[in-house]
Amino acid sequence: MKFFSVDSPLYRFLSKLLDVIKLNFLWILFSIPLLTVGASTVAAMSVALKMADDEEGYIGRDFIKAFKANWKQGTALWGITAAALYAIYLDFQFFEALEGNPILFLIVGIASSVLAVSALLYSYPLVARYENTLFRTINNSIDITRKYVGRTLLLSVILAAEYILFQFNTTMLFFGILLGPGFMIYTVASCSKRIFLLIEKENGGA
Repeated sequence: MKFFSVDSPLYRFLSKLLDVIKLNFLWILFSIPLLTVGASTVAAMSVALKMADDEEGYIGRDFIKAFKANWKQGTALWGITAAALYAIYLDFQFFEALEGNPILFLIVGIASSVLAVSALLYSYPLVARYENTLFRTINNSIDITRKYVGRTLLLSVILAAEYILFQFNTTMLFFGILLGPGFMIYTVASCSKRIFLLIEKENGGA
């Protein structure tokens, strides 16, 4: 039946879902040492960017290749990410702990969160797709956020909704473990790929 053929929407959906599950498993496996979370995320993003336009080949082979190729930048980017998240966490902890809840800490925390999202949201897909210095990559992420504010806000809302959904109950938590990170990485990659193609078109395909 055509409904179950390789060209049917159902088949393509199930195939993509299986690829996301594979990607999620690889991301978790290669992130276990914690130090490798950055390299693992860049590798997953590299595969997800190809998946976004049905360009993926062999998930496992492509993931490992990207992991090795982006080990240094991925690890450095993860160090920056971890430091930024910890600093923001401490700021909000001070806001809650100090008497009177000083509004300055709240303002700094919100501003720092916005800056962190701007600097890091597109940095992982940028490292996965282009060769550049880490400083330029982060700067490019900020530029993309500023130029595509609407798309970035929509992407942030979608990611927040996915996170909340996967935390909704025990059943959804199971699905969150099964495909949560992979699904969110694919979401970022899909949005980033569209923006990258627009930028490349503006620059004559470069």
